[in-house]
Amino acid sequence: MIKSELITKLAEENPHLYQRDVERIVSTIFESISEALASGDRVELRGFGAFSVKHRDGRVGRNPRTGESVNVPEKSVPFFKTGKELRERLNEGYNDG
Repeated sequence: MIKSELITKLAEENPHLYQRDVERIVSTIFESISEALASGDRVELRGFGAFSVKHRDGRVGRNPRTGESVNVPEKSVPFFKTGKELRERLNEGYNDG
């Protein structure tokens, strides 16, 4: 599902809201999550999961084409850990064995 599909689905399920208002709400939520992560905060949505930032140290890598050593700088990457309820929902059909 892409962002525009999410907005359309929410607008259909909430006919009392204008689609432009739903779009503003979704954008505000995503922007708030992005800002929190950019400032190093963790965002937890109970039952869904938690967004956090992991820091990767700099290292020496290798260019696979030439085999040459390359310095890879340290960086921060977004990380998502699923919540218990979401994990259980995703695995509902697999435990019937």
